[in-house]
Amino acid sequence: MEVLLTYFLVVNIIVFILAGYDKYQARKNKQRIPENTLFFLEAIGGTAGLLLAMLSFRHKTSKSSFIIKFSFIFFIQIVLIYLKLTYKI
Repeated sequence: MEVLLTYFLVVNIIVFILAGYDKYQARKNKQRIPENTLFFLEAIGGTAGLLLAMLSFRHKTSKSSFIIKFSFIFFIQIVLIYLKLTYKI
């Protein structure tokens, strides 16, 4: 269990830093972090880190396509957790 918590902590820290860096790059009109990279990190457990970065840096909060994709991944994660807990898959 400790390994799993460490994994989630590391993934969330990485996605938080990358989203902050992406916001920094956006302000400077430089090369950005691809959205698919952020979504991949969210999908493998970085949802909290990406959400916290979005709120902290006000990053991607007005881009509806990003919000929809973020929400879809989050919804899938909730469904998977529900199925795991309910059916002990």
